[in-house]
Amino acid sequence: MIDLPGALAYGSTAAEAAAKAQALALRALAERLELGEARPIDISFSVPAGV
Repeated sequence: MIDLPGALAYGSTAAEAAAKAQALALRALAERLELGEARPIDISFSVPAGV
């Protein structure tokens, strides 16, 4: 995952928190790309089984 200093995501369940963290990471990456602060990269997300 990209480095997001100070970023936190909470949820009622671990799955909800993981989904919010993924959304936050995608928003941060999109903003960096739009501002020319990052180059395009391949990304993937994985969530441990049972989350």
